[in-house]
Amino acid sequence: MVAHNNVLPNQHFRKDWQLHVRTWFDQPGKKKSRRVARIKKAAQIAPRPVDGLLRPAVRGQTLKYNRKLRAGRGFTLEELKEAGIRRQEARSIGIAVDHRRRNRSTEGLQANVLRLKEYKTKLIVFPKKANKPKKGDASAAEVSAATQLTAGALFPIVQLANEDVSRPIGDAPKVHAYAALRKARSDKKLKGIREQRAKEKAAEEKDAKK
Repeated sequence: MVAHNNVLPNQHFRKDWQLHVRTWFDQPGKKKSRRVARIKKAAQIAPRPVDGLLRPAVRGQTLKYNRKLRAGRGFTLEELKEAGIRRQEARSIGIAVDHRRRNRSTEGLQANVLRLKEYKTKLIVFPKKANKPKKGDASAAEVSAATQLTAGALFPIVQLANEDVSRPIGDAPKVHAYAALRKARSDKKLKGIREQRAKEKAAEEKDAKK
């Protein structure tokens, strides 16, 4: 607080704000750089899909996020075994593997097994040596007709539809829940007193008969 006849404080703290303004004049250039990088990456990993490895469909670990499916880190060893894929072979044909994850439900296990089997039906394995193809390798016609998946996700994860449908209550007997709870609470509280009164009444009737 200013005392007596002093000059009012007037600090000029914002006189150099023009030097600290962040600009985005390089936005068009960065857009082109990202596009060129995507094309270069696609050419390097061709004919593999640009989206990368095949990921499993998993759920989050908390109540907030476990209602939605999302892509996980990798398939479990149990899922690979059910789909008939060896652990060493999976990574070489574009399937992510996570040996730490465990299957907690049969539904999730079967869904990922079906995902792997569908992937195998559309998989084209290029032979390492064209003159010496191995068992399971694609033919020359399939290799020539193969195209690289550059747009969109590899086997996108589809959210399951909500099957909960509102239904009428029906002709159920009308029960007043509040009154029933109050009565049960009262019966529990007065149980000992009522038993004591019943014993005293029985004793009085017995004495009266004598």
